[in-house]
Amino acid sequence: MLGRFGMVCYGVVHLLVAWLALQVVFGQSEQADQKGAVSSLAESPVGPVLLWGLAVGLLAYALWQILMIFNGYTWVEEGKQRFLRKFGAGSRAFVAAAIGIYTIELATGSGGGGSSNQSTQEWTAKLMAQPFGRVLVGILALIILGVAVAAIRRGVKKKFMEDLDRAQLPKPAEPLGVVGHCAKGVAYGIIGLLVGIAAINADPGQAQGLDGALKTLQAQTFGSILLFVVALGFAAYGVFCFAAAKAHKG
Repeated sequence: MLGRFGMVCYGVVHLLVAWLALQVVFGQSEQADQKGAVSSLAESPVGPVLLWGLAVGLLAYALWQILMIFNGYTWVEEGKQRFLRKFGAGSRAFVAAAIGIYTIELATGSGGGGSSNQSTQEWTAKLMAQPFGRVLVGILALIILGVAVAAIRRGVKKKFMEDLDRAQLPKPAEPLGVVGHCAKGVAYGIIGLLVGIAAINADPGQAQGLDGALKTLQAQTFGSILLFVVALGFAAYGVFCFAAAKAHKG
């Protein structure tokens, strides 16, 4: 039950990211990522209460996903398909845990500064400082691109429906899941490309997180329209999480 509550919190974060991305489109915000989304909650009158509730939910969701890696997805055929499901659970656990920890830092006032761009650049710089650092960063870029392709494939082929109990799922959840997964795939794809460029040029400063990816998208021809569409996609994923929290198997 805590894990399912956490999935609702995961959806809330995506809705807030969508809202910030829309504000970037209209020039009313400078940061559109998970950290900016969580920080926006802190500015409300009941900010600390909301932050602690979100932190508990996100960490519970991360724990749920970790447990799914070890004993979940029994309804999926063993082999490649089950491995991909568990890999996806691992990536979601990592993201949820990272946002949860950041939320606790905000709630306690012990940190929480910076954007996803700064975090990505710091990690890229640390990797690049290691032996064969550019190769390691290149591998990281390929992994992120793999996650992006998997998200888009999961959305287009409606693979996410296999993990849900259709009897408990509202009809709008399916199209919302398709749009949401594809939008996330596009965002991750841009992040992967930017990290790859950083590896090629040996410049950690060129690596970007979600905030940088969305702003890179906006900088393209018809970028504001593209960013608007992706923002709606993130909102769709957020609403999808609400429905999936109840209907998810396992």
